[in-house]
Amino acid sequence: GVRDVLFLYEENRCSMTYMYEYPEYLKIKLPKKTAKRYPAYELYLYGEGNYAEENKNLLLTGIPVLFLPGNAGSYKQVRSLGSVALRKAEDIDFKYHFNFFSVNFNEELVALYGGSLQRQTKFVHECIKVILKLYRDREFAPTSVAIVGHSMGGLVARALLTLKNFKPELINLLITQATPHVAPVMPLDKYLTDFYTAVNNHWILKAQDLRNLTTLSVAGGFRDYQVRSGLAFLPRLSQHDSALSVVSSAVPRAWASTDHLSIVWCKELILATIRAFFDLIDENTRQITDNPKKRMSVLNHHFVRHPAKIFEENPEAFTELTGAFMWITVKASKWTYSLYNDSDGKYFTFPLASHRKSYSHVYCENSMLDTSSWIYGCVNSNSSMCLEATDLSWRAELLPTTKVVILKLQDYPSLSHVVIQVPPTVGNKYTLDCEFFKEDSRTVQLPVTHLFSFGLSSSKILLNSTGLLYNVQLQHFNQIYQAFKIHIKSHCQSLKERKPSVYRLHIPWSHEDSIIVAEVPSFIEISAKLHIAQPENDSRIPELNIYSSSDCQYEVVLKTSLLQVLGQIIRFHAGSLPVYIVSNILLTYGGQLSTLISTGQCSDFSLELVRTAKPYKVEPLISIVVFLQGFNWFREIWQSLSLPEVDAAVLSSRDAWFPLVSLILFLFGTGIAYWSGVFFSTSLRLFSSLWLTLIRPTVPQKDKSITPRRLCGVLSLALVSWTTCGAFAVFIIYLQYLFKPVHVFVASVFYFQDSDHSKETSQNSSIHTVKNQSLMDSISEATQSLSSSTTIAEAVNSLKMHVTILNLFTWIVLLNLPSLIYWLKNIRYNVRLDPDPCRSTAIIIVCILEILMNSSTSEVKSSKLLKIAAKVPLPLSVAMLAFGRMHLYKVPHFVIFSLLLHVLCCIV
Repeated sequence: GVRDVLFLYEENRCSMTYMYEYPEYLKIKLPKKTAKRYPAYELYLYGEGNYAEENKNLLLTGIPVLFLPGNAGSYKQVRSLGSVALRKAEDIDFKYHFNFFSVNFNEELVALYGGSLQRQTKFVHECIKVILKLYRDREFAPTSVAIVGHSMGGLVARALLTLKNFKPELINLLITQATPHVAPVMPLDKYLTDFYTAVNNHWILKAQDLRNLTTLSVAGGFRDYQVRSGLAFLPRLSQHDSALSVVSSAVPRAWASTDHLSIVWCKELILATIRAFFDLIDENTRQITDNPKKRMSVLNHHFVRHPAKIFEENPEAFTELTGAFMWITVKASKWTYSLYNDSDGKYFTFPLASHRKSYSHVYCENSMLDTSSWIYGCVNSNSSMCLEATDLSWRAELLPTTKVVILKLQDYPSLSHVVIQVPPTVGNKYTLDCEFFKEDSRTVQLPVTHLFSFGLSSSKILLNSTGLLYNVQLQHFNQIYQAFKIHIKSHCQSLKERKPSVYRLHIPWSHEDSIIVAEVPSFIEISAKLHIAQPENDSRIPELNIYSSSDCQYEVVLKTSLLQVLGQIIRFHAGSLPVYIVSNILLTYGGQLSTLISTGQCSDFSLELVRTAKPYKVEPLISIVVFLQGFNWFREIWQSLSLPEVDAAVLSSRDAWFPLVSLILFLFGTGIAYWSGVFFSTSLRLFSSLWLTLIRPTVPQKDKSITPRRLCGVLSLALVSWTTCGAFAVFIIYLQYLFKPVHVFVASVFYFQDSDHSKETSQNSSIHTVKNQSLMDSISEATQSLSSSTTIAEAVNSLKMHVTILNLFTWIVLLNLPSLIYWLKNIRYNVRLDPDPCRSTAIIIVCILEILMNSSTSEVKSSKLLKIAAKVPLPLSVAMLAFGRMHLYKVPHFVIFSLLLHVLCCIV
């Protein structure tokens, strides 16, 4: 599954964007108060060559666009947009041009640490005010700024509207690139999840106030394994008419999936974005238009359906077909015309009256990919020519090798003819095809194979007719856990040269189509899987559109791909795997305490994991709660107890949950926990061997759990946690604890060898002194021998328990690591991490580990609380899976509670 996500995707079809002159970044001076409040952040203006020189005095006359980088992103990523926009402005002699600004967020890890998101949002607000001040007193001064946000930068831009003193009219256009809008990829701290909740709630509740803001979200597709495309779709409830979400594989003239970084420099996407920017300009204000309808029309034109025409806001309804062209009537239902170096223009007319009864649709395609009009509907004609026509070229759709029009005849009752215009061509070779067809004859239903067929069975159809278009409906393909391989084999009757076939997987409920071009004849494989599941109120069916060659047959075979199904599980739920791993370890830990009660011995981690970590212990209860939450009476009781919603129920509402996924993830978690245990025990033996060769250990001494020295250690680490970073204190105590099992293991081995040696010596000496030895001495020696074997057994038990606790805390350290990395990266600006997501928990962890580090199983065995401590891990594991899947920062709390009881067992 991991291999499918990380490696098995389409090749990179993006071209690199190049600068023609050396890029320069002019630092904009910020007000002193702003600079002092945000010392790590900066604002830059992008420029190249002469343009950069001219702008050094900041007498700007263009249209302001602000670029916001994402997680660990650089302000220099603006260069692709800035450079292409500059070249396009040069092409039109700077009639219009854009000034691209960029914010330096110091490459902060905001996807992993949410504490600085609010600070970034406030800084962007200050930047917008500074940018607009630069244009003050200009003839065409802007009143708003367009924003392009990459990754988390897009979320920061959306968060601007949640600020109390922010005026919504300061932004009129927002384009986000691979931004996880729905939820964080890894919910590692409370600040991150709270920030998301605040932003998404505001956009849903205040949707009416945001109508003047046009938002476009572009997702990267399956190549982007960092942010899955489903997260990049804007919340469904917000702004139906002013928000658009697309996947880059569906964007016209790009048709390419992008990874998380290449979406910033992918030439095809950058060109689409810049073309849209220039089409959005209002000629009167010389700024981006204030008309929301025009903004949406432009975005739909460039990012959803491109008619192979230059954008016009209000194209003429009717036109006269002029020119001394020859008029030719075509009465056949199927027509092909190829031309090369034709000096005479022609009009081909197709009378509709004779075809309306027999056919439902007309389909035409043109391989000349220019932007001129080529197909018309005649509304007024005489016997020889059409006098007045409507331009049907706006109904066309651009595909990689052709432009196509599909017209439903019933929708055009006033048309008498369809007219194809063929202008004179010099040096161009292209082909025109038209055909009338019945929809039923070209629509084929292909039921998809069942999930549990595991690719052993297949669905197959053979397309025998000689049409130009087929629609293969993929029935029952509507869930994210479905994944298929579609094999298409084309056979042709003759070996003549043909245009390539185009295969499009069309998902009707979201803009996530993917297009593949293949030579004919050929054998090609297409992956079919979804970014978003079918909404409840949507009954449309996904289709495989085949734009074919006329004398070829197509065989379509569909199979379930188990590898890609596992890939979908990882893609959608890999972020919750730590919860399942820790849950398995916690169940094992509880099992070890139980065996300590029943047998007096602590069982081995791997054996106990196999025995104790069973999914039927935790999964049924969560499933029952999720089922009951479908009833109002249960929801009311649940809410009255102030309990949070179960994560599985939330994921189900987002169509991101599917049958058996929790079981599969639990088994994944068991496997990872098992091998992490093997890794720990192997590492322990290696380190211990190394230790024994270097240092002669001392015999372990029994000591109190709490001593003044340890108390000082706890206080000093608590001080570190409070004054610097909680994760730093956790990491220090973890490193200390890391040496504890090694020390115990080495000491017990040494003690075992030492006691064996002393036994041997005592046996040799006893031959000479046996007669003089008293009965009391014999008893004393036997007691000593028994005591030494008991000490070794206790040491082994303690060692096993320490390994399990260490395994648990390794995952806690990993979950807290992002805030530590963030703190280390920003330590030059502030020694204290503020806000700190794990400051208070760090102090508790330090206290717990300091006591557990010096504890042994002999203390725990005699405790009255041991039975409670052994039973608690099971309900905690259930609670962890119920409430921790979408809130990873809650995981340490469940572990801490369990180990707190262990500490009490050492004391009480």
